[in-house]
Amino acid sequence: MAEKYTFFINSLLASSRLIKNLIIGSFDICAVVFSLWLAYCLRLGMFYVPAENQWWIFLAAPLIALPIFTYFGLYRAITRYIGMRAIWDIVQATFLFTIVFAVVVLIFKVDEFVPRTIYGILGLLILLFVGGARLIARWWVGRYITQQHILGPLRQIPPVIIYGAGSSGIELTAALKLSKQLRPVAFIDDDKNIQKHQINGLTVYPFDSFAYLIEKHHVSEVLLAMPSASKSKLAEILAKLEPYPVHVRTLPSLTELAEGKVTISDIREVDIGDLLGREAVKPIDELLKANIFGKAVMVTGAGGSIGSELCRQIAKLNPELLVLFELNEFALYEIEGELLTRFPELIIHPVIGSVTNKLRLITACEKFGINTIYHAAAYKHVPMVEKNTTEAVFNNVFGTLRCAEAAIECNVETFVLISTDKAVRPTNTMGATKRLAEMVLQAFASKPSSQARTRFTMVRFGNVLGSSGSVVPLFRKQIASGGPVTVTDERITRYFMTIPEAAELVIQAGAMGQGGDVFVLDMGEPVQILDLAKKMIHLSGFTERTELDPDGDIEIKITGLRPGEKLYEELLIGDNVSNTKHVKILRANESKMTLAELNTVLGELKMAYEGSESNQVRQTLMKAVDGFEPQCKIQDWCHFSS
Repeated sequence: MAEKYTFFINSLLASSRLIKNLIIGSFDICAVVFSLWLAYCLRLGMFYVPAENQWWIFLAAPLIALPIFTYFGLYRAITRYIGMRAIWDIVQATFLFTIVFAVVVLIFKVDEFVPRTIYGILGLLILLFVGGARLIARWWVGRYITQQHILGPLRQIPPVIIYGAGSSGIELTAALKLSKQLRPVAFIDDDKNIQKHQINGLTVYPFDSFAYLIEKHHVSEVLLAMPSASKSKLAEILAKLEPYPVHVRTLPSLTELAEGKVTISDIREVDIGDLLGREAVKPIDELLKANIFGKAVMVTGAGGSIGSELCRQIAKLNPELLVLFELNEFALYEIEGELLTRFPELIIHPVIGSVTNKLRLITACEKFGINTIYHAAAYKHVPMVEKNTTEAVFNNVFGTLRCAEAAIECNVETFVLISTDKAVRPTNTMGATKRLAEMVLQAFASKPSSQARTRFTMVRFGNVLGSSGSVVPLFRKQIASGGPVTVTDERITRYFMTIPEAAELVIQAGAMGQGGDVFVLDMGEPVQILDLAKKMIHLSGFTERTELDPDGDIEIKITGLRPGEKLYEELLIGDNVSNTKHVKILRANESKMTLAELNTVLGELKMAYEGSESNQVRQTLMKAVDGFEPQCKIQDWCHFSS
């Protein structure tokens, strides 16, 4: 019997729109006739039997009703998705029908058969039966479809808890119910005024009920629907969720959400920046525009993580033109395509070239009349640079030298070097080459003539989230593949900043330089990498496999420090630091090298590079860069050859 019932209902739901409208129209005819009869019964207080000369009234009522119902679109609405708009159409259609029916009765002068109070009772009854029946059908059909195999059994749709019962949470719930990809079972919200109330059919619970809800509904996923929450608030919520074995995903911020309703495609993985709880500081508009607005700007390494973000932010500030200088052809193609799509009015010139090619740099600067250069091109991957020391010196040191020389010869106004915290008391070749690159610019800036022609500025900061070679995308990849997640040392810490914030601060710092300045970005508090790995595992819905929990999902493996890797990074060589007009930017006053001393060092490095003498490169860097204590010994495998 149940199978026949299911077959009948499925056949009915799968029938054509015409068949469904015929069924609904037939019901409406019966509902109008029955409502008229019941109105008489209620008005007269008896079981009413129409007289022979009154039957035509019962025939006329549905003939009047059906055209009016059709005009108001009652047969265009899909029952399972009927909403308040459709209910309002029913109200209007019923009101108009009641008036037209009364006019017809009066025109044909048969009002003695129809008491005047009948019209009001009739309208209310039609509204009850026609509107109420559609609402009941909407509820029943929706419930039936969810439970049956048409869209998958209810138990096969993963349950999810929505954290945040605001407008975004409500829209997300509605989208999920329609998509059937996830099944919302409850809201969590910190607002006590709405706790224990129902919204969109879901109860709003306090966070204290979270463990109970996970167990009751077997929830393995939580969606954060709080796009307007501050970074500190999100970090606080994620810290509360981190101990639970649930996968946490979120909606983007309000500035990232497209206009219109929230959709399933808006859901994304938790931004690791949310874990840091780092609030972005409002930029100083005059600093952002100083070196860019109306100027010709060139970015070297334009296809890299920092370089590409610099290009995006520069494009927003209305430069006269933007030159993308990049050696990697595909990376250049990608960033050019993105910028052309997002900024179709901007003049963009892609240039393939190496920063070690001075002639190519001069040609680009002269042809496009460059006013500002952001020098982001460098080899930055620490272990890779340790294995290729001579090429790293050639690219990072001599590349910066050639860029600076080209800037001076072409009268470029401002030159900004993107440096790194690894340049402070370096333990690896990458850090040493970046510190020497800083010293190249400091030496040039010490000459009055060069200072007048080109302002050289250096901006030093730590790791950026999501950059190529960063630990965060590596952890995501390892978690997705089932582990293990590799951490080099239990004690290792790093400073982190988002790429957009870093690029924005670099632009502002570059505008404050007077010549030879080293600016340091406030990176906040250092993050322990082991803790970061654990949080990413937990917020991905997995448990850590340990000796105490051998059945955990993903293991964290300690692999040992890589060649040249430091346990702790620093941002300052000394304590001589001063504030600037931006709270997140500091000015460091550090030791410099004279131009004569620099030329001696560069001569030695050039000879070592031309002879592929890695050992000699190392010795020269140790003499030139204060505090350089290589982790790898000269005899180590990573220095046998370049």
